This record gives sequence, structure tokens and C-alpha cells, in this order.
Amino acid sequence: MDDLTGFYFEDIEVGMTASFGKTITEADIWGFAAVSGDTNPVHINEEYAKGTMFKGRIAHGILSAGLISCVLGTKLPGPGAIYVNQSLKFKAPVMIGDTVTARVEVTGTVADKGFVELKTQCFIGDRLAVDGSATLMVPKKG
Repeated sequence: MDDLTGFYFEDIEVGMTASFGKTITEADIWGFAAVSGDTNPVHINEEYAKGTMFKGRIAHGILSAGLISCVLGTKLPGPGAIYVNQSLKFKAPVMIGDTVTARVEVTGTVADKGFVELKTQCFIGDRLAVDGSATLMVPKKG
């Protein structure tokens, strides 16, 4: 892997893993709301959110999924990889102050297409918050 190309398809093996963790802040939620336009009050209005099943504000689910994108685009497979598909199941809410760790694991490859298949998950400690899978197109050598 290098800083500009990440792993080449030929260098990827089933079982490889990578992760990235981040503590979710108030600024992250407001920044994501501004960029995405998602101003659902469950994310930005404490009084409204207190009346929900979560009893307080929660982070946007896709904000956590963005941490998966970080791992895929910067670590494994890394720069040069292109998203083809992502499926997600949101299992637990992420609150302000939670540290979310995105983990990816290579589960398979499709040689003729240069695709890499990965398990994609986000955890808060040992608790699974996001469960999914992704397919990425990865550059081949030469």
C-alpha cells in the first residue's frame, strides 16, 4: 500500500482487517446536518429528542456509516478503491460523546471484476451499532 493507491487487488487477502475510531461531538452532528441537509429534530433538537424512544439526541446513522467510508477509502482497500455497493443495518443509536469504531474485514474477492467484498461494522465499545457489507472495485497492478 502507498499513500496514493492503497492496496492493489492482488495484495488483498480474505481476513485482512482495518479500523478507525472517533468520538462523536456536537460539532460533528451540526456539521453533518449542514452538509447533508438532514435537520431531523431527533438529531438537533434536544427537547424534541427527549420525547422519542431514545430520550435524547442521536447522531445521524449515516454519520457512523461515514466512518466505514473512511476506513475503506484510507486504509483497506485504501486510496484508489471505488464503492460499488453498501448495505447497512442500524442496530443501536449513537449519542454525542460515544466513541464509534468502524471495522472492516475482507470476506471475499471477485478476480474477473477486481471487486473486494467486506464485512463493515461500527461498534460503541463491544456493542454493535451498524452492521453491513460492502463491495469495492480495487485497482489491479499494471
